[in-house]
Amino acid sequence: MLSKEEHKLYKITFWDEFKKHMQKHRSASGKKINWLQYRTGLKNIFLRLETDKKGIRICFDIQLKEPSVREIVWEQMGELKKVLRDEMEDEGIWEEHFYNETINDFCRIYWEESSLNYLDLNHRKSIFNFFENKLIRFDRFYDNYKDILINLID
Repeated sequence: MLSKEEHKLYKITFWDEFKKHMQKHRSASGKKINWLQYRTGLKNIFLRLETDKKGIRICFDIQLKEPSVREIVWEQMGELKKVLRDEMEDEGIWEEHFYNETINDFCRIYWEESSLNYLDLNHRKSIFNFFENKLIRFDRFYDNYKDILINLID
């Protein structure tokens, strides 16, 4: 069992190593990218990487404050569901009303692997491969379809 300080250092090391692992990849548009802070170009729409006791996941979060606009974006993502599924090679989990400890109600699409534990060093390569694969696939999808979402929100 790690102490709070050891866990903090472990997380920093984990994400630093993953960032280095991803430096070899450019975005679908050919630009250099910080994969850990993926920029969607839209306020309150995020791509997040999560690790916890339940597993690992990559999450596309629609946290628009105006419920009617959030609903429109969610419906548009539904229209793009087949394209996204084909690109990701995985249906993902779609939750129109997602809740966590800090945000009450938002939309989330996520892909997860619950059999991997980021605290297990033996899982690190598999975790990096999962995140790498999903990030690159999502980036290809988003590069092609982000203008649709931008036009809905702006």
